[in-house]
Amino acid sequence: MGFVAAVQRALIERYTTFTGRASRDEFWWFMLFQLIVAIAASVIDGALGSPLLQLVVSLALLVPFIALVVRRLHDADRSGWWALLLLLPVIGLIALIVIGLTPGTAGENRFGPAPRPSPSG
Repeated sequence: MGFVAAVQRALIERYTTFTGRASRDEFWWFMLFQLIVAIAASVIDGALGSPLLQLVVSLALLVPFIALVVRRLHDADRSGWWALLLLLPVIGLIALIVIGLTPGTAGENRFGPAPRPSPSG
């Protein structure tokens, strides 16, 4: 899965979908997208002297981010409740990295079939 396909899937197709599974590619491409958007919003806010754009962007990406983390946890055959680790400052960051790097279970698990491959975008 490529950058555009991952972002499209996370923001358009599965914006509020907390069921199913998400591949590592989908997870990391969306993390890169979030980083790029956050940096751009920060630069624009710096030029304007107001943190408003960064706040709006953060709020707009919060739900798809949490949904993607839950689906990524499902791919590793873990409950979505593990996402609550993100509330812990340092442990949450470490957990997010581990979640992203953990390979998903092969084939179908209790959360559904393996993430379908998508054409690169």
